[in-house]
Amino acid sequence: MKRVWLYLENGIFLEGKSFGAGGTSVGEIVFNTSMTGYQEIVSDPSYAGQFVTFTMPEIGNVGVNAEDMESKGAFAKGIIVRNYQHRYSNFRAEANLDSFLKEYGVMGIKDIDTRFLTKILREEGAMMMIASTEISDPKELERVLKTSPRIEEINYIKEVSTKEPYMHESGLYDAKRFCYKTPPEPKAKIAVIDFGVKRNILNHLAEAGLEVEVLPYDFDPEDLVKRFDSGEIDGVFLSNGPGDPLILTEVHEKIGRLLEASIPMFGICLGHQLLSISHGYPTFKLKFGHHGGNHPVKNLSTSRVEITAQNHNYNVPENITEVAEVTHKNLFDGTIEGLKYKNRPVFSVQHHPEASPGPHESSYIFTEFARMVTDLKRERSKS
Repeated sequence: MKRVWLYLENGIFLEGKSFGAGGTSVGEIVFNTSMTGYQEIVSDPSYAGQFVTFTMPEIGNVGVNAEDMESKGAFAKGIIVRNYQHRYSNFRAEANLDSFLKEYGVMGIKDIDTRFLTKILREEGAMMMIASTEISDPKELERVLKTSPRIEEINYIKEVSTKEPYMHESGLYDAKRFCYKTPPEPKAKIAVIDFGVKRNILNHLAEAGLEVEVLPYDFDPEDLVKRFDSGEIDGVFLSNGPGDPLILTEVHEKIGRLLEASIPMFGICLGHQLLSISHGYPTFKLKFGHHGGNHPVKNLSTSRVEITAQNHNYNVPENITEVAEVTHKNLFDGTIEGLKYKNRPVFSVQHHPEASPGPHESSYIFTEFARMVTDLKRERSKS
């Protein structure tokens, strides 16, 4: 087992053991508090450019399988764990996590005190780091880290987005029959802008009664406006994705054009942030972000508390209440988790209602979007 050396930008130098891919890699380190679903987390494109520290100490127990993939690959820089279990035990497993990480070039780092790392990140915030199976000298690691671009300077959307449009045709996973369902007959059609969309988001959209066409991040807004005006599509969904939303200046302008056309829209995570920016309200970076499957969010319209899945480092500002109504609030830190825009058929949430992994208490939001799109389609057909 190879040794691997870690150097954090605050000067902390650690040594662990390597599994998965080797080499030298630079990224931002965050922690995730989910108890299950490591494969779904690693294959979530929103983690592009990041090292994920798992607070769950045992990782690898259930292996990996093709059905639990949230995307076409794995885009995280690496994962950091306390104990890695090479010998898995699950009837659905097809391979071990080590081989999975090697296949996609993702570093695995084990035998690290992840409680120590998590405390550091909670106190000092998310930061850049370097991991290497090739360089052991902390001075050299520091030099490479300082001369590498930071995550907020890199557009990872180009890497994770689909290159060609495609139709998504599966519904939710049937845990009794161990297969994906055939979704119901669609009542309306939407275009999904793929900034790094998770498969389970697409499953939920289809299950809610929507025909789902997935488009690349560099979509043509004028084409979408024409298709909406002609009745070919009835709404647009803006997906989750990695990185700093402020650097996606071309995307801001394109979404602004869709807003001008009053196209019904729904955004999750990065999509939620992009809608805020496109309305003229820039996002800000949280200290260490929200990553995990146990975050309480209050639905302000029902006063119910929902336990949610989260994965973001950026948030919308409080003064967005000038153009939107706050629908959800995070009970950990009071940050905004959901918005409904005034005078427009547009809403968004910061958390992940598809929750893969995580609780499913917020999945009703997909039904609400489908209902809004369908109702507006019916109204337009009468006019």
